[in-house]
Amino acid sequence: MQVGRDRLFTILKANRMLIRPKTSYHITTNSHHRFRKHRNLIKKIDIERPEQVWVSDITYIGNRSNPMYLALVTDAYSKKIVGYDVSNSLDVSGSCKALIMARKNRKTDKMLLHHSDRGLQYCSGEYQKILSKNNIKCSMTQAYDPYENAIAERINGILKQEFIGNTKHLKLKTMKQLVSNSIQIYNNKRPHYSNYYLTPQQMHQQQKIQMRTYKSKKLNEDILVELN
Repeated sequence: MQVGRDRLFTILKANRMLIRPKTSYHITTNSHHRFRKHRNLIKKIDIERPEQVWVSDITYIGNRSNPMYLALVTDAYSKKIVGYDVSNSLDVSGSCKALIMARKNRKTDKMLLHHSDRGLQYCSGEYQKILSKNNIKCSMTQAYDPYENAIAERINGILKQEFIGNTKHLKLKTMKQLVSNSIQIYNNKRPHYSNYYLTPQQMHQQQKIQMRTYKSKKLNEDILVELN
């Protein structure tokens, strides 16, 4: 009998055969700053097409002696990573580079929301200037609830657990190449349950399929995508 990827993981989980990923906590969000924090604008909207909502986040992919950070911009509808940058600093420049890449990859001029946490990088004048110049509206989480930026958090986890793995010893140049290759595979080869098993790229090239949603236990609203 043939089984798909999700069925396989269900079987492994039921038999306690899954390898539990090591969890390490590294703070990448500094919301104690003087810059303006924006309202959450995506709570009650229906995401119906690509380039309607982008979600951004920064995740830690290095180690204590070799710190590295991955900044991502992901399309909320298709789960396609549209912008990214790897750097050895939490400086705002990494997030700006990811946003500029996403802007260059943008195909339409329709209304676009950018959603993120309230970190210094996203609230900074430099980042906000790029959003404003490109007529992108800014939305931010209102609390430390991970459900408020669940899509970005989930994409972080997929890349780290399925693609990057235990590579924290790599030097920056090699890590940049690994991340680039991983994102190419992720966008073009990895199907998503929330995309009805289309890849992010396939989902991104159409807008007829209704996005799967789930009810957040904390927010009690159908606002975020159920990710596999």
